[in-house]
Amino acid sequence: MSPLEEFFAQSLPRLKGQIAVIKYGGSFMDSSDPKVRERVAQQIPFLRMMGLSPVVVHGGGKAITRAMERAGLKANFVQGMRVTDEPTMKVVEQTLSHEINPEIVAMMSQQGHPARGFSGTEIFRCRKLSPDGIDLGFVGDVTDVDTHLLRRTIAQAQVPVISPTAIGPAGKLYNCNADVAAAHTAIALHASWLIFMSDVPGLLRDPNSPESVLPVAHAAQIEELKKSGVIDKGMIPKVDSALAASRAGVEKVLFIDGRQAGSLILSIAASEPIGTRVVSEASPSDFYPLTG
Repeated sequence: MSPLEEFFAQSLPRLKGQIAVIKYGGSFMDSSDPKVRERVAQQIPFLRMMGLSPVVVHGGGKAITRAMERAGLKANFVQGMRVTDEPTMKVVEQTLSHEINPEIVAMMSQQGHPARGFSGTEIFRCRKLSPDGIDLGFVGDVTDVDTHLLRRTIAQAQVPVISPTAIGPAGKLYNCNADVAAAHTAIALHASWLIFMSDVPGLLRDPNSPESVLPVAHAAQIEELKKSGVIDKGMIPKVDSALAASRAGVEKVLFIDGRQAGSLILSIAASEPIGTRVVSEASPSDFYPLTG
């Protein structure tokens, strides 16, 4: 038996049947180089070989902004969230669900593993999100996930690939934060893993120092990083949703660097943390101070 075959033989009993929700985003996803964009798709079949059932929730903010510019629309952000009027929402749904989503599905299929794409409107229901009373337009907070459809897709040996849009009040389409949507998906599916892939090595003590990765981050540390301004804007919903998933029972919640070759497989196979593991409460073994 080769080392690779031995590895999978050992992994299969431990991981078989576990669901891993993967948030696919970051600059590597937006790269003009197709090889970079395919990096995650190439790893999905290996997750299946390891016995896992992967579910992908993707973003696409930069692509939306480019599409808005082509349509003569100006992007406007408040507290890191895109203000979404009706014309913008049409661009959002077209870009996420009808351009990016099929591309990801095609990349996975080309790697020899079947995937099924979903507009988030098929999976998610939401309420209107108005932080601090601010009207962001058609921006929603996911409240419900169609787990039956996702579990049926998993049972058919397909990888669900979901865009972060939803049906909201009065049956309208809403734009949702992909990190939050991924966390809600993991919670609803009772997933064992929630992995946020982005373009940083993990959660950093110092945003200017890639070496300052926190191997483990718990709620008190995250709150301190928020107060100091290290975590702000778009990182806030990411870490809040990660904590919510941990508190809801998702066993392993990770931030990893999608630019690193093999990072997705390594994050599951490695005995030591790759990137940052988010936990709701500190344990006696979590001696990772914010300074020093």
